[in-house]
Amino acid sequence: MKPLSLAVPLLLALPLAACQKPAVSPAETVRPRDVAVQTTGLGTDAAPARIDATAVWSGSTDACRSDDPPGGGDCVVRALRETGATPAAVAAAQRLAAQDNPGYVSAWDDQSGIGVATLEFPLRANTNQGTWLVDANGRTIDVDADVLDDSARAGAQAKAFFDRHPDAVPFAPAQPAGTAPLPDGGVRLRYTTPLRSCHACADEGMLTVDYDFDAQRRYIGRQVVEVR
Repeated sequence: MKPLSLAVPLLLALPLAACQKPAVSPAETVRPRDVAVQTTGLGTDAAPARIDATAVWSGSTDACRSDDPPGGGDCVVRALRETGATPAAVAAAQRLAAQDNPGYVSAWDDQSGIGVATLEFPLRANTNQGTWLVDANGRTIDVDADVLDDSARAGAQAKAFFDRHPDAVPFAPAQPAGTAPLPDGGVRLRYTTPLRSCHACADEGMLTVDYDFDAQRRYIGRQVVEVR
């Protein structure tokens, strides 16, 4: 998905960090980062298993759709266990179930030393995929979680956009939009998310968020780059 050119780009210097090609300008100045906890998935708590390539599972959850009564996350976790899924795969499914987001890791990629876990949500009516970025410490960052908070909306330039599109909100899933090296040997992964007023509505704009990692590939923070 490519960013839309609906309005003059609105640049925000707000705390909040980039995945894949094309490259973002390496000369870009590193903006102030939000180093507060911004994770979902395994988060920073002690996790029973590290999320890595072994967390991928490719079984079927069809039985969970007709489960009576519906088993939701418990059913998905049970499906993984019954098919011999790895401990990492089961741990990821358990965490998603605990968030009331029944799902599992369906694919894994490595972008400049950062793990990229594709999430599958088989029981949802909409938005059946998501993404966790996984740093060197095993910390996971959900690129669809709370990407545009009240403080971001309150910025003068962002406010101009939302004054014109008052009902627009981010609609997951976010899409990778580039990578760039950071001056200290770190890496920036960029994601974009469409802004619209409903699932079936046309895109009214695009939100761009960067995710920064240091030279050891530990998560530093994220920042909203643009709303346009």
